[in-house]
Amino acid sequence: MLIALSLFGAGAALSSRLYAQIPPPFAAPTTPAAQRSSLKAVQTQVKWLQDATRTAPNYVTGGADKLWQQMQVVRGAYSAFKATLAPAQVAHGANDLAELDAGLDIIEEAFVGYQEEIAGGRSPSVALRGLCQVLTQSMGLWLRELNQSSNRLRVGWP
Repeated sequence: MLIALSLFGAGAALSSRLYAQIPPPFAAPTTPAAQRSSLKAVQTQVKWLQDATRTAPNYVTGGADKLWQQMQVVRGAYSAFKATLAPAQVAHGANDLAELDAGLDIIEEAFVGYQEEIAGGRSPSVALRGLCQVLTQSMGLWLRELNQSSNRLRVGWP
């Protein structure tokens, strides 16, 4: 009991320290360095998602859940990236940004397709391999569009 209380106390102290480290909600910097860093974070997260598609079929269970979680990390990184854009960049690239947002929505529909395939009697492992293939290819296309849009918007340029 004493050990449990001391572990609880240590956990509570740790969680309060972690909570205290969360920065207040300020606007993201729109400097070229912040934009480059944020763009690199999105690119890295996309590559990690693509890497996850290569290993997910090896999991007995939970492969699709891991992919979904990584997809949400990509979305979060992309949202953070958009927050670094200057108002002029957002205005100039509104169509590109809307297409990139829609692209992520469409890619996420692959998860619905995966669930429908399983409900229709397809083997979960076969359905997961299909999901992985769709995610790898579609995220590659999405990343290429992100990079082209970033160049048009002069992301990270002084």
